[in-house]
Amino acid sequence: MLRVLDLVVLALAFPIFVAADFPLWGYAAGAALWLAQRAVQVLLDRRAAASDDPRTVVGLAAGSMIGRGWLVALSIFGIGLVDEDYGLAAAVLFIAIFTAYFSARMIARPFEEGAR
Repeated sequence: MLRVLDLVVLALAFPIFVAADFPLWGYAAGAALWLAQRAVQVLLDRRAAASDDPRTVVGLAAGSMIGRGWLVALSIFGIGLVDEDYGLAAAVLFIAIFTAYFSARMIARPFEEGAR
């Protein structure tokens, strides 16, 4: 359950956005950004796990974190330039999902196979 907590939060946020009359375009943009960066993360994590070279593993992990952060930051900034309300909604959604995701990863980390 902790592995997909971010997706649960994403799904639960939709009715909240509708009930609170928040911009649904902002929700759509934030959700698309989350899913895109999450897909990139999964892809690069798999490539890192398949590698035996520690430099490759560290390079993929660090590059993934930095690249995804910039991708999201610049995308939300661009959305905010188009419409402030959409940008704010996307940013709030993204922060809420990231908080759930990060918390779940920190809780689950000691229980993962191979964790020390």
